[in-house]
Amino acid sequence: MTRREFITLLGGAAAWPPTARAQQPHRTRLVGILMPFPESDAAQQARFRAFRQELTKLGWSEGSDVQFDVRWTTDNMDLVRAAAADLVKLKPDVIASVGDRIIPVLTQLTRSIPIVAVASDFLGSGFVESLARPGGNLTGFSLIEFSVIGKMVETLKQMAPGISRVGIIYNPDNPVGAVYLNWFKAVAAQLGVQPIDLPVHGPAEIERAIGSLAEQPNGGFITPPDLTVAALATEITTLAARHSVPAIYSGSPFYVRRGGLASYGPDILDVYRRQAAYVDRVLRGEKPGDLPIQQPTNYQLAINLKTAKALGISVPPTLLALADELIE
Repeated sequence: MTRREFITLLGGAAAWPPTARAQQPHRTRLVGILMPFPESDAAQQARFRAFRQELTKLGWSEGSDVQFDVRWTTDNMDLVRAAAADLVKLKPDVIASVGDRIIPVLTQLTRSIPIVAVASDFLGSGFVESLARPGGNLTGFSLIEFSVIGKMVETLKQMAPGISRVGIIYNPDNPVGAVYLNWFKAVAAQLGVQPIDLPVHGPAEIERAIGSLAEQPNGGFITPPDLTVAALATEITTLAARHSVPAIYSGSPFYVRRGGLASYGPDILDVYRRQAAYVDRVLRGEKPGDLPIQQPTNYQLAINLKTAKALGISVPPTLLALADELIE
C-alpha cells in the first residue's frame, strides 16, 4: 500500500459518522410488526410499504441491517393476543403496532421491548404518562385530534344541508370509543343535529345500524378511526349506497375509492413514514419514553362525485376547491 493510499484510508475512517462506528460490529436488528388487518388488505399493504421504504431511506437495508417479522391478524383479538405473545418471545429490538386495542395487549406482555404505536388516544386511555414525555417503553403517533370530529359533522352538513340526524358507527370495545362518543355528542349539540349512538361489532350490526338510519329521512353517519370499521370498509360503503345514506369517514381516501361519499382525516401514509422514523431512532439507541407522542400534521379531504350524484347531493364549490382528491 502506498503512503497516499494509507493516508486516504485513514481520512475516510475519520469521516465515518459516530453512528456508523457505534454500530460496529454489524448486527441485524429485528423489528416486529403487528398489523390487526387481513393480509389481503391492499390499503394496509400500501401503508406497510411506505413504512419499509422510509426505513430504507434512513439507511436500513432489509435482510442485512434489519429484518421484519410481520403478523397480520385481522381484528380478531384472540389472534392479536397470540401474535403479540409470539413476537415478544422473539425479543425484537422494537415492535411497531397499529390500534388502541393492541397497546394494552403488548404492554401487559412486556415493559422492556420498545413499542412504537399508531393509535388515537394515548393519554386519555392511560397508555402514557404525558404526551411530551411518555415514559416507559411506549411512544407513537396519534391518528386523530378529537376536534376533527366536529369538522367531519360540519362537512357532512355542508354536503347534505337537510341532515338532522347523524349517527356515529364505532366498536365500543375500542378503549377510545367512549371518547369518540362524548366528543361527537358535544359537536352534534353545537351543530343542531340529533346524535345517534351506533355501536357495532360486526357486519350484522352494521347492516342494522345503517338500515335504522334509512328508516327516517335526513339521516347520515360518521366513522372515527376504528379497526373494526376499517376492516369492514367495503361492506359499510356498500350498505350506505344501498340505503342512500350519506356518510363521511375518518381516515385516508380508501373509503371513498370504495364508493364512500367523503373522507376526512390525516395522511395515513405520512403517519406510517413518521412511525418508521421513530423506529429508526429507537434502533439507534433512543428510548421510546423520551420521544414525544406526535399528533397528525397533514389532513386530507376526499370526495366521490359519482356517489354524491347517486345520492342527489350537489357538492358546494368551496368543498370542491378544498378537496385533495376528487373521484368521478
